[in-house]
Amino acid sequence: MFDKCILRFFSIASVCIGLHAPSYADPLVVDLGNTVPAVEQVKEGLFPEEACEELRKNGFKCMGFKPAVRFSIPNAHFQLGSAELPHELKKQLDVFAQVLGNRPSDSPPILVTGHADASGDAAFNQVLSAERAKAVRSYLIQKGVSPSLLRIEGKGAEKLADANNPFAPANRRVEISRQ
Repeated sequence: MFDKCILRFFSIASVCIGLHAPSYADPLVVDLGNTVPAVEQVKEGLFPEEACEELRKNGFKCMGFKPAVRFSIPNAHFQLGSAELPHELKKQLDVFAQVLGNRPSDSPPILVTGHADASGDAAFNQVLSAERAKAVRSYLIQKGVSPSLLRIEGKGAEKLADANNPFAPANRRVEISRQ
């Protein structure tokens, strides 16, 4: 029992501090890169307070928890000027669908944020990034996630993952977080 709690603590800590450091080094961002996350990683990253609640149920005192993280998903970057979901991205999104598909309707909303690189003008990039977020939302709904749980926004090329190269494919991504 104690070993299980220690293992759980370290898995929560690794999610909360991030498994990969994104280029913009925000400590609350988990850059998934090319990896397909584990269901527990996504659940504990988006809903860390539930791990604390589980400790309490097992008779342990919870000394607080890290804030929810934002998952950056640049895998199989979107094609230039496209909102079509790459196959590899769908594999990552399937894990999010597993976690979010069973959430009660009064759960905290989830924000899907689309991003673009700097290759288009600002207006085009804004629309494109919103379309990317909308495509992810539609995919998650198709996989059983309640539409009322998901919000979307587009950031255009406003928050680049690779600011040193505004045209880098890594900037064409989506992020999933708590709102």
